[in-house]
Amino acid sequence: MLKKIRVILAAVVFALLTLLFLDFTGTLHAWFGALAKIQLVPAILALNVGVMVALVLLTLIFGRVYCSVICPLGIAQDIVGWFSRKQKKARYGFKKAHNWLRYTLMFLFIGLMAFGLVSIAALIEPYSTFGRVTTELFGPIYGGVNNLLALLAAHWNSYAFYPTEVYIKSLPTFIMAAVLFVLIFVLAWRGGRTWCNTVCPVGMLLGLISKYALFKPVIDTTKCNGCTACARKCKAHCINPQEHEIDYSRCVVCMDCLGNCKQGAIDYKFVGWGCKNRKAAACSAPAKAEIDKTRRGFLTAGALLAATTTVEAKKRKAEVAMANLEEKKAPNREVPLKPAGAQSLKHFSDKCIACQLCVTQCPSHILTPSTSAGTLMQPELSFKKGFCRPTCTTCSEVCPAGAILPVTPEQKSSIQIGHAVWVRENCVVVTNEDSCGNCARHCPAGAIRMVPAGFGTNLKVPAVNAERCIGCGSCEYHCPARPYSAIYVVGHEVHSEK
Repeated sequence: MLKKIRVILAAVVFALLTLLFLDFTGTLHAWFGALAKIQLVPAILALNVGVMVALVLLTLIFGRVYCSVICPLGIAQDIVGWFSRKQKKARYGFKKAHNWLRYTLMFLFIGLMAFGLVSIAALIEPYSTFGRVTTELFGPIYGGVNNLLALLAAHWNSYAFYPTEVYIKSLPTFIMAAVLFVLIFVLAWRGGRTWCNTVCPVGMLLGLISKYALFKPVIDTTKCNGCTACARKCKAHCINPQEHEIDYSRCVVCMDCLGNCKQGAIDYKFVGWGCKNRKAAACSAPAKAEIDKTRRGFLTAGALLAATTTVEAKKRKAEVAMANLEEKKAPNREVPLKPAGAQSLKHFSDKCIACQLCVTQCPSHILTPSTSAGTLMQPELSFKKGFCRPTCTTCSEVCPAGAILPVTPEQKSSIQIGHAVWVRENCVVVTNEDSCGNCARHCPAGAIRMVPAGFGTNLKVPAVNAERCIGCGSCEYHCPARPYSAIYVVGHEVHSEK
């Protein structure tokens, strides 16, 4: 029963988080966005003390259930391992922990985070790794299937589906996601939770805490006959049947060993604070009736949590009409543009784990992963497909790490993330002597006005009020000049309010 509860909860969490990253309608986050904000590293970066304390207490009470139920990358490895075991049953066994590598990678991760190199540290952070793999590799497949369904639905005059643009947002991010996917898949196929217990810094950190958990799987030495069946089913490689030991720092509380022991020598029970070492025999005191009641209470609470996680239909957001302009080349910005709420380039780079959730949720499709070495994979604004609408605050709502702080539409309309600059030699008024004024007509801040061109004609050219401009990119997007816009936005290192 314990394993069934764990599997059901893990399946629900995995499915909802996967859909959250694949969703291009912007509707699912209102229902399931909290699942992204209860991930450990995003909660630490966002200084979400409530979530951090809750996860530490969860681990101190039940062990590393976070890795088996909440972490999407850990659940994905279990899925791969399940298919692998179908090919070869009882394929695991006890292996000594590579503690030197585990501690080295954990301290390296902490050091990179402390020195602001979050984009590098995020390469082995589990939640953001799952997000990049899902968004970059499976997002285009999901979009393609949706477009096929939209085509079929339109044939029968149904609009239950609508087409979306399918494209690779960033080639370096796509390659990085593909490499990590292959590596993690191979490790999971061959060794179960090898990535979690060797590379993952979250698994290492929670492993230090889980050694002191109140509930643990323990071996009753009076019943164990040393058949090694438990060790051959343990995907964490943490059960040593010869010594009757369980390495609790690596145990992810998957419950696979419980039902596999024919002698009933392994049980998940309350052991209290006294069982702090690896010797499971020291924790094998007979369970009491009170303990059984506690366990039943835990199971009941887990079942209720699974039952209350329901998916309700929500009205799809109306599509925003956008000008169908030919794609143009992006200007070379010395300072990259970050969304309102990012506060500054430093704050954003120190907090962003490049999970790509804001990229996939952006309704205007203007957030793209960076290709620069220092901010690799971290999102930045590009106005080739749209512009940043002053009334849209989606990215600030979905960011789980606090890289983009929540802002209201009123606050966003007064935050200056950059300012527009006019390039005279690119403007169609100068090059073609044609009347335009597109930039002034579409500026939501009223920061652009048309003034006489001054070369013997009645034509007018744009003049930008830099103090009034908020850097939304509407002028850059709507400019008809090709291949480069005649007006583009220069980013600010520190955002300011007008």
